[in-house]
Amino acid sequence: MAIIDIVKYEQQEGVIVHKFPSCDLRWGSQLVVYPGQVAFFVKGGKVCDKFTEGTYTLKSNNIPILNKIINIPFGSDSPWQADVWFVSTLNKLNLKWGTETPIVLEDPKYSIIVPVRAYGQYGLRVNDPEKFVYSLVGNRSDFNEAQLQAYFRGVLLSKLTEVIASKITTDKISVLDIPAHLGEISSYSENKLKPYFSDYGLDLLLFNFISINIPENDPSLNEIKKAKNLSARLKITGKDNYKMERSFDVMDKAAQNESGAGAAFINAGLGFGATMNIGKQMADQLSPEQNSTPPPIPVNAEYYLAINGKQAGPYTAGQIQQAINNDPSVLKLLAWKKGMTSWANLDTFSEFDNPQQSGSVPPPIPDK
Repeated sequence: MAIIDIVKYEQQEGVIVHKFPSCDLRWGSQLVVYPGQVAFFVKGGKVCDKFTEGTYTLKSNNIPILNKIINIPFGSDSPWQADVWFVSTLNKLNLKWGTETPIVLEDPKYSIIVPVRAYGQYGLRVNDPEKFVYSLVGNRSDFNEAQLQAYFRGVLLSKLTEVIASKITTDKISVLDIPAHLGEISSYSENKLKPYFSDYGLDLLLFNFISINIPENDPSLNEIKKAKNLSARLKITGKDNYKMERSFDVMDKAAQNESGAGAAFINAGLGFGATMNIGKQMADQLSPEQNSTPPPIPVNAEYYLAINGKQAGPYTAGQIQQAINNDPSVLKLLAWKKGMTSWANLDTFSEFDNPQQSGSVPPPIPDK
């Protein structure tokens, strides 16, 4: 094989480490190291000398360690053998990453288990070429970006699961709110992941999340959206107003179902007053001697309520009384019935009782 006079490697896209194809060299040959490269002379599996960018004439005075190992006896043009490795120290900024399977997390705000997918981009740079060659390259003739990504994919994703869970739990970030925090999550993750890459002579650069999301077809997405909507309504209306609103929603739905309205109110716990009236009527029927004349035909008045600035109803007196029994604050609502010229507070209606004012114990027995 011919003796090599010039040793160089013109950097190729995607290649990180390249082994020069010949090891037959001689003193006086030229070594060319381009910007963004480091060259190593390796003999017997050991890195002997390192050269940064520049042009070098190989003499015993610029590779003294290799000269001692080889012990050349033939002068300045003597032939000798050694492997030459070129390592790229350029930034690799277009590396992609993504979760192959969803990461299962518990939303810290709504306590719902959700699977999330994530993907993004990052960069790497060899900042310790000797450590990198020893720990990852070995005796390979070259090493490229695809091999580097394949090696770190498992490590990256396993550590990333721990990092994301730690960040959203500590900061109490809901999964639905993550898009607004991608920048700070990216910076946090980069700082946490850097040490794992540094162990291999690599510097992690510009680690970014492009997206963290829940798959659209996953049932947990609807559950967490419902939880968020409920939380928002509670904040806007307040706990007491929300409870009142829910009670009247049930009443509205029951009123729309004309065929089973009575059963719906009883099942909802809102027809207790009507049940008591039915019981009283049955008792009256069983004791005809106490009711010698029939009672007047009842007139079912219809009432409308103002709830959160909107008109609701109509409701019967029994429905409204039952709602008052469940929540006396209903008496503070504005109400209207046929014959009235304007709205008035329910507590001004004589037909409705306030359970907090009516007393829970019987009054004293009157003197005879």
